Amino acid sequence: MTADEPKPGSAEDQGPVTITPALADRLAEKREELFEEFEIRDAFPNEVLREAEARTEDVYEEIEAEIDEREDLRDLTTWTTDPVDAQDFDDAISIEREEDAYRLWVHIADVTHYVTPDTAMWEEAVERANTVYLPDYTIHMLPPVLAETVCSLVPNEDRLAHTVEMEIDEETLSFEDIDIYKSVINSDERLTYNECEERLDDPSLPLGEENALAFELADQMHEQRKADGSLVLNPSRDRAHTIIEESMLKANKAVTHTLMWDRGVEAMYRVHPQPTPDQWNEALKEIQELDGVSIPGDAWGDDPRKAVNAALETSPGRQLNKIQRAVLKVMPRAKYMNDPFGGHHALNFDIYGHFTSPIRRLSDTINHWIVHENDVPENLIELCDHASDKQKDGETAERLYKQFLQEQGLDPHAVNNRGVEVVEDPDEAKHTA
Repeated sequence: MTADEPKPGSAEDQGPVTITPALADRLAEKREELFEEFEIRDAFPNEVLREAEARTEDVYEEIEAEIDEREDLRDLTTWTTDPVDAQDFDDAISIEREEDAYRLWVHIADVTHYVTPDTAMWEEAVERANTVYLPDYTIHMLPPVLAETVCSLVPNEDRLAHTVEMEIDEETLSFEDIDIYKSVINSDERLTYNECEERLDDPSLPLGEENALAFELADQMHEQRKADGSLVLNPSRDRAHTIIEESMLKANKAVTHTLMWDRGVEAMYRVHPQPTPDQWNEALKEIQELDGVSIPGDAWGDDPRKAVNAALETSPGRQLNKIQRAVLKVMPRAKYMNDPFGGHHALNFDIYGHFTSPIRRLSDTINHWIVHENDVPENLIELCDHASDKQKDGETAERLYKQFLQEQGLDPHAVNNRGVEVVEDPDEAKHTA
């Protein structure tokens, strides 16, 4: 949900990046080197693929058999919003206005209905721990056939979901009520980010009023989060991204608060330690010395995160990356832990964890299982450590691969957004070094 879709006149309109067969071979060799170094599994074992294929058979009969055991939300107005090139749609939202409150539903593909601890798919997901995204090359945590079929909340099709229903106070934006349950949904429409923006510009269009209401809530949640001290490293946000980001953050927070405060159980919580005061001072000093950047005086003594937010909002665009790097340089890595204490410093949440992306993160898959089954894996601490390590490995592999692309004369961003095309004629491969 973080990838930008092509905008008119952008690099994405220029077609794929063209490369020679020799360079394509070098890229493939580099990927293989990285996969071996970081023990990243690319191809899926046949047993896993056979299992995944089998779970995509008799879909409608299985959903029909499940309806009596679930909340039937098929008549609730529901939609997905994703980048234009998204392959699967694993989250959807619904919203209604009530007296003194908003009611927000976040529906997540019910991955653990299909991937359970007694399956080879589960074992493989545990080993992989997350999806790894390289420019124009993705190593999936789960077989793509699942994400593209039964776990894709496509429009006008019944789908099994795990729903987080939240009643949110209109003044405080706090939870008045949280309910988490298995459901059957039927998405009304699949929107791209651009289409969402069009509906916001013209509420008379289908889903226009619903998106306007979703943004009304999301914008307030974003501003409150920022005022409370949540770090916002990307200040140039459009409305469609804001709706999805804030809705998912709120759902993640609702689930992990329920697990901790209502049930008192262990889960895969996301903990982000804070930098030391000296580290924060080092980052703020580096930011303050950038050309054209200043931190408002009242922000210095308040909260370093607010100081960074203020600098980002008022700085020239050319300095944004430098400000972000100065902060990330002193930030400890976030990690998964079996208890939430210590909180999430960057978000400024006392308790936080992941729930909304079970197709690509093991933590979310495990938390789906714990929420519904109330069954905490015996090796939870080991799973937390493994997921944290694999995330670090995946991010390092991504960084090294991007660096290699640059060494070969390729723009990683262009490759990621436009893909590559192999051409025999070197003169046509204009994007090589």
